[in-house]
Amino acid sequence: MKHEHHIASAFRHEFADLGLWRTRALVIIASVAAGLTVLAFTWITEHALATFFHWSTAHPWLPLLWMPLSAALIVWLTRRFVPGASGSGIPQVMAALEPEVAPEQRGLFVSLKLSLAKIVLSSWGLLAGLSLGREGPSVQVAAGVMLSFSPWLPKNSKVTAHGLLVTGGAAGIAAAFNTPLAGVMFAIEELSRSPEQRSSGLLVTGIVLAGLIAVSISGNATYFGVIHAVSVDTQLIWPGLLVALLSGAAGGLFARLMIRSLANDGRDRFSRLRRRRPVVFAAACGLAIALIGWVSSGATYGSGYSSTRAMLEGHESMPALYLLFKFVATWLTAWSGVPGGIFAPALAIGAALGNDIALLTGYPHAPTLIALGMTGFLAATTRAPLTSFIIVMEMVDGHAMVLSLMACALLASAVSKVLSPPLYPTLALMQLARLPRETEATPSQDQHKAHP
Repeated sequence: MKHEHHIASAFRHEFADLGLWRTRALVIIASVAAGLTVLAFTWITEHALATFFHWSTAHPWLPLLWMPLSAALIVWLTRRFVPGASGSGIPQVMAALEPEVAPEQRGLFVSLKLSLAKIVLSSWGLLAGLSLGREGPSVQVAAGVMLSFSPWLPKNSKVTAHGLLVTGGAAGIAAAFNTPLAGVMFAIEELSRSPEQRSSGLLVTGIVLAGLIAVSISGNATYFGVIHAVSVDTQLIWPGLLVALLSGAAGGLFARLMIRSLANDGRDRFSRLRRRRPVVFAAACGLAIALIGWVSSGATYGSGYSSTRAMLEGHESMPALYLLFKFVATWLTAWSGVPGGIFAPALAIGAALGNDIALLTGYPHAPTLIALGMTGFLAATTRAPLTSFIIVMEMVDGHAMVLSLMACALLASAVSKVLSPPLYPTLALMQLARLPRETEATPSQDQHKAHP
């Protein structure tokens, strides 16, 4: 009888509780909305970048005018109307999850308005040919969509706004890369420091569902196509180790450079110019990025998607200094203040590093080292080795490289730890500096600022 009582009680709790069913339905609807929004964002950015390449091919001089003008206007609009939309978007989501951020202040970092602004401004950045990606912005976009459903949560729901933020941010990665597993791992590695035990299964379902929405509509295609890697043997050990160490060092230096630049502390003349004249500084960065693109025959323009795919397929020989050019162009884009992410450019930089080492060492299977370079540089930059490994693993044909990719990600991340603090948590702390001080803002002002 005792066991029957427990079964009956559990049945009533799981299937007869209307509040629980409302919560489940809300999370599912919100996840579908987040997945569809990221899918629309992907479509817009792809067409924006294709339009830029069409323009730049027809008029090679156009980026020298269009890029600095766009960078200046984007930064002016961002600073004037939606400062919370700046940067990649991942630090904003992490900041919104911090305990010191009151519920009414989360709108400083994540909101539906910021999601819409992020879509427009990041798409414009790609229409301008700047070296940025849509994956980081997708995290903030999806989180804003999910958070907008929080007012409809039942009063005693075990799912909270915090849980919706975690789910939305991870759903952004899942939908952006068509890899639901990467979204779950991103939630564990970057967003969720203290997961909600009771509702974790429901929230994971939301992450996976958002990724499946993207897969079901856009097809089960991998981000850069399929990497046909050969069977791993002892011939790979030394080139692979070299890729892991160098990608770790390069990713660590890139993260350190990003942190130092975005601190905006005025220690050097460029930082002082950025503080005093941010729009002028953005225009100067845009011109420098356009010149780099012109010197590289357009190879460094945009997210780096086409260049990475070309290297993987062996259809194109990249400029000798593509690695350096893409590294600098991506850094300048982020430093300019234009909203945009670094995931896709980081994968392009890592791919170039692996390709260069294949040429230097004479290793006959370049795609293998390219895959390792992509994993290593992304892991070192983001300090999320398992997420990076899973993203690239989804592209590999067969399981021969799985252990090699994981080892490369872990080793590169370890090297990066020596060179730089973690990128996103450090930038999240900078975002928290935007919180209004109690002595400077009344509750009504806080409420106003929380919904920019």
